[in-house]
Amino acid sequence: MDGSTIAELLARSGADRGEPVGIAVEPGVGLGIAATGRSWAFSGNDPCGAIGIVEERLRPRWVLWSNDTAITLARADVRVATAWDLAGAHRLIAGGSAADPARIWACLHGLELGAIPAAAPPDLFSSVGEGDGDPEDPVRRDGYLRPEWAAGGWRATPERLRRWAELALALAALQTAELGAIADRPHAVATARVESAIELLCAEMTVDGLPMDRDTAEQIVSDVVGPRPRGDAEAAASRARRDAAVLRFATPGFDVDLRSSVQVKAMLRRLGLDVADTRAWRLRSLEDRHPIVGALLEWRKAERVATTYGYAWLDEHVAVDGRLRGTWTGSDGAAGRMTASGGLHNMPADLRPAVAAGPGHVFVRADLGQVEPRVLAAISGDTTLARATLEGDLYSAVAIELGIDRASAKVAVLGAMYGQTTGHGAHALRRLAATYPVAMAFLDRAARTAEAGGDMRTYGGRLVHFGAGGVPGGALEARGVAAARGRYGRNAVVQGAAAELFKMWAVTVRARCRDLGARIVLCLHDELLVQTRAEQADAVARLVSACLDETARRWAPATPVRFIADVSVVGRWSDAKDPGRASPTG
Repeated sequence: MDGSTIAELLARSGADRGEPVGIAVEPGVGLGIAATGRSWAFSGNDPCGAIGIVEERLRPRWVLWSNDTAITLARADVRVATAWDLAGAHRLIAGGSAADPARIWACLHGLELGAIPAAAPPDLFSSVGEGDGDPEDPVRRDGYLRPEWAAGGWRATPERLRRWAELALALAALQTAELGAIADRPHAVATARVESAIELLCAEMTVDGLPMDRDTAEQIVSDVVGPRPRGDAEAAASRARRDAAVLRFATPGFDVDLRSSVQVKAMLRRLGLDVADTRAWRLRSLEDRHPIVGALLEWRKAERVATTYGYAWLDEHVAVDGRLRGTWTGSDGAAGRMTASGGLHNMPADLRPAVAAGPGHVFVRADLGQVEPRVLAAISGDTTLARATLEGDLYSAVAIELGIDRASAKVAVLGAMYGQTTGHGAHALRRLAATYPVAMAFLDRAARTAEAGGDMRTYGGRLVHFGAGGVPGGALEARGVAAARGRYGRNAVVQGAAAELFKMWAVTVRARCRDLGARIVLCLHDELLVQTRAEQADAVARLVSACLDETARRWAPATPVRFIADVSVVGRWSDAKDPGRASPTG
């Protein structure tokens, strides 16, 4: 398998920079490649190396069924620049998180999803492919993908890889046409390209991992929960000591399981603290009324480390190379935020000192500031709110406009986007509606659509479901379903657009940092962590800031909205000012 020969074949077929090229890769078996009007099958052990040579010479847009292929490439240290990820584009078109090959195929061919055939072993009374045509054809006579192929049978031979690559290329064309036909969403195709690039980044972060100082992590865990237990008896004793720190304040003789919210509520009630639930924010408001509350909050922090981020977590997810690894995905299946397993998206702040750049390296940490209200100004077209974004602290600008204090202005703005329209800030909300009528009307329309169970699309074209089977779900009481949908609808249109802006920023940083050897190692909500050589830190920091300006011009070219980021150079994640917050101005 010669990458140079493959590059020449593709060049002669017209596949040049940015042109779609379908691929199916299976190390040890071979490579299938499809360009417009031509396709090839190659056998060999190193298909990824061949792809690397073609990437270097032609830079096509690789069409992938999912980021599983990108992970295969990343494990071989092949980093391609652009892609069309069928699964990522499907989630954009159809909403939700399900994006297996059979579903993608069925949706694009108008087939009934409930009739998708499932793979099953043959029994004594049937033969493989009976009545379904040639088993070497990936499409059955009834139009569905053959389930054996969709379940991984496409990997079996180079010829099957070729056919799988052909199907990928054909589906990419169908998806492009469908996205281009979405009414009032002219950016949908561009969004799909960003989603595809994000899947490449997700594959790379999955393979690369987040650099950790294992000794520091062990010490932090030890400080919180005690030394590593040498057996079940020591683990039980440590657990009992944590419990005793709280139960010493409880009513004597009252047996309580602190892991049961019902029993904790009963314990607090006996002490004169009657609470509707045991959420942390509610307990914090009672800290000055009884010492058990503070002890309970500390216990919760220790319990979370012990059960979720303790020694077992370190052993399972931090490899011998000192990298914390989890599986990254480009969309959470709701409004489209990135997510990851392995604790990467929910790591307690106490553990951030253990996230440390390697020797000779530093992190460039960048965090979008007050991004959701700025996004609201852009997608609603409210020129008055857009004017407020020109200030470094949007909430102060809004406060001056409304004639109220900054804290009330912040509560009102966030309440409008999250559906908290009563209580503290309700008076300010009325002023918001009068001062920023275009933005507030935009949110109200989204809420009404969601309340009625109508689906909607984000600014970039992602479908968000609100009807049967949609978000937020059927566990709510019937009378609260519409209100809950309305609250979610308000936030989904803003959060979804903010996710699209963030991901465009992330892939722009990925592309521009390539020549400097810097790599993104973490995407957390609105925050990027880029690892770079120490001598390149200032250049990378400037580049990350410039990438935000470039992103804003591309993402919302017709708006004057200003987007800002807090950018700093740190050796450890915890060194960043106010880690985890949206900006130093809050």
